[in-house]
Amino acid sequence: MPAYHSNLNESEFRSLGNMAMLPIRTKFRGPAPSLADPNSEDIVEEALNLFRANSFFRNFEIKGNADRVLIYLILYISDCLGKLTNQPSKLEANKILQTSALSHFALPGEPSFPLNAMYHAPADRGEQGKFFFH
Repeated sequence: MPAYHSNLNESEFRSLGNMAMLPIRTKFRGPAPSLADPNSEDIVEEALNLFRANSFFRNFEIKGNADRVLIYLILYISDCLGKLTNQPSKLEANKILQTSALSHFALPGEPSFPLNAMYHAPADRGEQGKFFFH
């Protein structure tokens, strides 16, 4: 059985490095495009839905730039779950994840990023800033 791929691979979106800048469901302005259909699934919801199934696969054939975003989000979800292995209370878990979200995490092109062979580094600091707001 093959791994599940992003449904957003067929759509045309602007790329940063070789990752697609995909729409997300939010009320805040930012560089990501807005969802065309408010009832459709965004990349974060798709990553959460496919996390369990895709985390069992050893190999993942990348079929588009949206798949690279999906892989990155699956790694991030896995990192978040790893920080909660001590089964903290809901309040403690919220604090742990808030702190983690505000701390620096590796971007493609940085030496500590685990999958640099599959991702292109951003062309410049401006492009890198569009990946995440720090």
